[in-house]
Amino acid sequence: MPLDRSPGFGVYIHWPFCAAKCPYCDFNSHVRHQPVDQQRFARAFETELATMRGRTGPREVTSIFLGGGTPSLMQPQTVAAVLDAVAKNWTVPDGIEVTLEANPSSVEAERFRGYRAAGVNRVSLGVQALNDKDLRFLGRLHNVEEALHAIGLAREIFPRLSFDLIYARPGQTLDAWQAELEQAIGHAADHLSLYQLTIEEGTPFHALHAAHKFTIPDNDRAADLYAVTQEVTTAHGLPAYEISNHARPGAESRHNLTYWRYGEYVGVGPGAHGRFIENGHRTVTIAERMPETWANLVEAKGHGVTGGEILTRSEEADEFLLMGLRLAEGIDLSRYEAFSGRGLSSARLSVLQDEGLVAPIGNARLRATAAGMIVLDAVVADLAR
Repeated sequence: MPLDRSPGFGVYIHWPFCAAKCPYCDFNSHVRHQPVDQQRFARAFETELATMRGRTGPREVTSIFLGGGTPSLMQPQTVAAVLDAVAKNWTVPDGIEVTLEANPSSVEAERFRGYRAAGVNRVSLGVQALNDKDLRFLGRLHNVEEALHAIGLAREIFPRLSFDLIYARPGQTLDAWQAELEQAIGHAADHLSLYQLTIEEGTPFHALHAAHKFTIPDNDRAADLYAVTQEVTTAHGLPAYEISNHARPGAESRHNLTYWRYGEYVGVGPGAHGRFIENGHRTVTIAERMPETWANLVEAKGHGVTGGEILTRSEEADEFLLMGLRLAEGIDLSRYEAFSGRGLSSARLSVLQDEGLVAPIGNARLRATAAGMIVLDAVVADLAR
């Protein structure tokens, strides 16, 4: 069967609430000390989805992703209402990937079974570490025992499972990361997301790091940890199909591939972004970030979109490069030419190939090498000039 590289049309739903804010996180997530009015937010999602359907026209959905925040704080009936609303607005074929992000600390068997009954068939667990000391450092509410329980429960209830780990943590050695990664692979079903710890502006970690309260591995050590990650996952049959994502062949995240293959997606919910073709142009939508303000806007005018733009062909070409070269499969050169109106510079390509940073795949595609992945932003900037 030929590999399906169609970009797809995804629907992203953002649930913005968390039980606690992790100190490294710069996502749009909010802690509320009173119960969230889930019925109100479900109605708001339904309303905004209907508005987006008016903008995209009829489409066939290839994936749905409930992200956050902590979507596993949603009641199963809230998830069911949102998924029903997606199906009311677009064609949703049976069996497409429907992912829900979950935290091990908010996992319970009945809720998981409720999500499965609602139509969720893939769970992405925010495990982050298999070491209690580092889980506390990362501000997680679960311990290793709870994480392994959640993984086991997810494997039992859902056809597909992924979980996240963060590496390049303070004091982490190559041997310790290799051992932890091999333990993780022993529990993984078919997909792992492995992210390097980065210090993001505006987070508590940014202030603590600036005050020298902790240090993270330097660039050379981080590159060594990345190399170990590639070696161990490949040896165990979960090679990287994207810089930070590893899967058994055929188990890649369909929704995330839509982003990286520069497909179209609708974003619904507080702070959600969308990118879809409207009136022949790729349109960006950006929603209000504050959950209650977003809900007020939706109730007043049918959507919470407060920003966005129409991309130029040049901007599309740059984004296509930036997203597509993250993938092991690389980019289709003819598609780049269709966006940009020109081919990539043969002189720059030649230099980057000589430096071992990019490599052709036949005559039709281009990929970043393992060395190129480590400095991908620089490679893309060079190619896009």
